Amino acid sequence: MEPEKERTERHPNKVRKRRRAPNRLGGAAEAMRAGRDLEERQPEAKKARLSTILFADNCEVTHGQLCELLKYAVLGKSSIPKPSWCQLFHQNHVNNVVVFVLQGMSHLHFYRFYLEFGFLRKVFRHKFLLPPPSSNFLADIIGLQKKQTTGDLPKMMEGSLPSASSKANSNLQNDPIIQKYGCKKVGLTRCILTKEEMKTFHFPLQGFPDCENFVPTKCSVSITDDSPLFGLDCEMCLTSKGRELTRISLVAEGGCCVMDELVKPDNKILDYLTSFSGITKKTLNPVTTKLKDVQKRLKALLPPDAVLVGHSLDLYLRALKMIHPYVIDTSLLYVREQGRRFKLKFLAKAILGKDIQCPDRVGHDATEDARTTLELARYFLKYGPKKIAELNLEGLASHPEVQAAGQEPRNATEIVQYPNTSVLECLDSMGQKLLFLARETDAGELSSSRNCQTIKCLSNKEVLEHARVEIPLFPFSIVQFSFEPFSPIFTEEMNKRMRMKWAEMSTVYAGPFSKNCNLRALKRLFKSFGPIQSMSFVLETHQPHLCIQYEVLEAAQLAIESSDGILVESTRIKVQRPVTELTLDCDILVNELERDSENRGTIYLSGVSETFKEHLLQQSNLFLGLETVILPKDLKSGKQKKYCFLKFKSFGSAQRALNILTGKDWKLKGRHALTPRHLHAWLRGLPPESKRPPGVRVIPPPSEQQDLQTLKANHPKIAAWRWGRKIGKLYHSLCPGTLCLILLPGTKSTHGSLSGLGLMGIKEEEESTTRSLRS
Repeated sequence: MEPEKERTERHPNKVRKRRRAPNRLGGAAEAMRAGRDLEERQPEAKKARLSTILFADNCEVTHGQLCELLKYAVLGKSSIPKPSWCQLFHQNHVNNVVVFVLQGMSHLHFYRFYLEFGFLRKVFRHKFLLPPPSSNFLADIIGLQKKQTTGDLPKMMEGSLPSASSKANSNLQNDPIIQKYGCKKVGLTRCILTKEEMKTFHFPLQGFPDCENFVPTKCSVSITDDSPLFGLDCEMCLTSKGRELTRISLVAEGGCCVMDELVKPDNKILDYLTSFSGITKKTLNPVTTKLKDVQKRLKALLPPDAVLVGHSLDLYLRALKMIHPYVIDTSLLYVREQGRRFKLKFLAKAILGKDIQCPDRVGHDATEDARTTLELARYFLKYGPKKIAELNLEGLASHPEVQAAGQEPRNATEIVQYPNTSVLECLDSMGQKLLFLARETDAGELSSSRNCQTIKCLSNKEVLEHARVEIPLFPFSIVQFSFEPFSPIFTEEMNKRMRMKWAEMSTVYAGPFSKNCNLRALKRLFKSFGPIQSMSFVLETHQPHLCIQYEVLEAAQLAIESSDGILVESTRIKVQRPVTELTLDCDILVNELERDSENRGTIYLSGVSETFKEHLLQQSNLFLGLETVILPKDLKSGKQKKYCFLKFKSFGSAQRALNILTGKDWKLKGRHALTPRHLHAWLRGLPPESKRPPGVRVIPPPSEQQDLQTLKANHPKIAAWRWGRKIGKLYHSLCPGTLCLILLPGTKSTHGSLSGLGLMGIKEEEESTTRSLRS
């Protein structure tokens, strides 16, 4: 029987128990066939690829953001907004999506057994932090929602779509607008998004890590129902750094346009998006207004109690890089069923009876759109929720004449968004199913879903066997391996030893020095390699030595490489790490960290000034391939630290830049990076370690001593090594163009929580990375 035929003959809701794999075309052969077909139809230049330059400083990706990526990978930009935290280029060339879940493992396990996870860390370029899991990790990343109660936002409405006629009063109680606002008229303050709602819908907020450089407006007073409204609309273009502002329109409550400016982006424009914005290269050529000019003027125009009104306003504020706490978003004000949003063009036609964004003209009129959002807000305040519910917008949206008013998507902001749509529903809309492989005891809520083909197995080994056969037959697969949870004592011991290991790896001993040595000169020497946490004299030796603990591993390694064996006051000093059981494999670990796919192309520099970034940009022609500059700040003072990381597109570009920056003209010290950004963030978040003198022996708990002596197969070190290799073999059988995610969900218990870790890549992209790593 042919594989495709067999799949169509399966019962969609049947849950299968343990069985032998059918004798049919295996996963590897299927992948080879798919690869040949792909090569015939896909040009070389059009390969799906990922970029995570948009990562926030803490590098944590929420379960909801992960769901964003998975939905976008399934449906693409025509139906789903792009993920907010990364970029997926050429989504139409993603052939499959496979998610491997290593249940029971966390960020701690990955770096505690880093050398054992050889395949995973070398192949997957993109790594990120995950929060500790909630009660149902899989439901979170797939977007399955629990039934919501009154007061939740957005509302879910059960039952069939109503007709286009006005609703009867008996049905009004089921309308999502009535469920949120009630039947009585509401004041202005009731329509403003709360801070929690702004957080849910990704509005920029003060104190958020990804909003550090955003400019706040001068809001200094509380708002009332009489506070002034301002309609805001923006147009964007696509640049080398993403979407950037090209036009802003601000309309006062009376309908007068108080600001209408064209804006020249800071980065190279790749696409003017003329069909949406109406802006062309010729239009922007003479423009000198920059984003900072717009920010300054907007801050001066808005009164302290101003309320901004817009449609998908979060995107406008992010394009403006500004923070404003009082907002009304008309796409959320007119609440729709199932968390979806009406388009502005549809609302203008259905409620105001006006036609906007007409197809007979190029682009949209930002001033007209800003004015329309103001009118929609005033209509809502004047007539109240009951009047809106009686219009039966959901029914009108299905009416052909009105539906035609909302067919064309508007720029980046007018794509209909489905925050509560699950991956299963996205697949269902395309007539596809999700494959879910797990142990029978761990199948959980996902196994009962209608559009999910579940295979329940008795062991991880059986999950692996079925995965080889079944994955090529499904466009989207989740493969879950489950590992026994470690005891709280063992986990806490692992946590302690990880903190101690990193502290000892970042510590160096230097000496011997004379008893009359110049301490100030020595401090200056060792501070030149990077920020120091502590420095002290060691007097137990015949001649004094220094013990220096650095904040970052790169600084300690640079100190060893640069100063070991140099002459200081006629004495040749030795610079080395403390030798303990935690640092015995330090040289191997440092070498592997440097070769880590995420660190390739990233360099560490010490001695940078606050004006370093400006100098770098002025001479950008010397640094081809520079993708991003990471300038850490002191968490307490907010001041920039005297070190940074530069990320380049390739290892060669990074090496050339390192040679230039450490030359005589720049006078900086540096080397290739050792710690990915997400690892920096995780180490910062660990509790303070208990102080102990470096070099003191850590006694493993009896249970670990016994495990290490007997090398039991279920020891976490052995499990990491074995399953890393097995997943590697399975990965090689996947077809090119497969988006692959490895998720270590983290652990949660009464004894404490451990954050998770995600690794992702696209197979074709990752294979070229592996080749470059080997070379």
